Amino acid sequence: MSTAFRRYVGIDYSGAQTSDNSLKGLRVYIAPTPNDVSVEALPPPSPRKYWTRRGVALWLADLLSDDVPTIVGIDHSFSFPLRYFEAHQLAPDWYAFLEDFREHWPTDEPNVYVDFVRDGVVGNGQARQGNPRWRRMAEERCRAKSVFHFDVQGSVAKSTHSGIPWLLYLHRQLGDRVHFWPFDGWDIPAGRSAIVEAYPSMWRRGCVAPAGMTDDQYDAYTIAEWLRYADLEERLYLALHPPLSASERAVAQVEGWIVGVGGVQDT
Repeated sequence: MSTAFRRYVGIDYSGAQTSDNSLKGLRVYIAPTPNDVSVEALPPPSPRKYWTRRGVALWLADLLSDDVPTIVGIDHSFSFPLRYFEAHQLAPDWYAFLEDFREHWPTDEPNVYVDFVRDGVVGNGQARQGNPRWRRMAEERCRAKSVFHFDVQGSVAKSTHSGIPWLLYLHRQLGDRVHFWPFDGWDIPAGRSAIVEAYPSMWRRGCVAPAGMTDDQYDAYTIAEWLRYADLEERLYLALHPPLSASERAVAQVEGWIVGVGGVQDT
């Protein structure tokens, strides 16, 4: 059976502390081939026990620089609702958004907490605020929380605001070697690696966790295993091509999309 990818990576992200802090909640799992069960990828040996956000970005840049087509699922939002672009008079261009966001929210810099930007200590986050009532179309479809909904259980706001600058870093490092889906198009060229937004809560029911896993490990494992099985069972193509209208596709190529979310409101 032919698969689109040869490796599968799931990342349970964390927006805690700074980009150089060792974070117990930041976990990475990898299936090294389509037929191998995902295992935890540990950070390089160092005094830090767990991954840092910077470390994950450097590891991904190295992993995706070879010629092994790999799909990476990360569980934070890659973009913001269209209302954000309209409110701040931004062009509906994802790469321009990454540059603009990084300028105002430099959360990848050393010693910078997301809350430092929120409080006006660093950057200029006040000039690029959103409203927690604003949600992306994909979030409405799967009932996920707004990217601007901070300080609540299950929120991805901090992980999103800390993770987006690292997407820009990966784009700068890898260029055309990696396809950011769906911003670079809904069709991922054969042989190309891809980075997609994942929402493991949708898939947990069908993925039994091995004994002893923490919730963060389980989420990263679930992402990697779902991507692997979906590719093996030829369901991944459908997940990467949701049934959206032309106008919905245009919005999603600005706001982003969560792989596996359908084109109609779930009931």
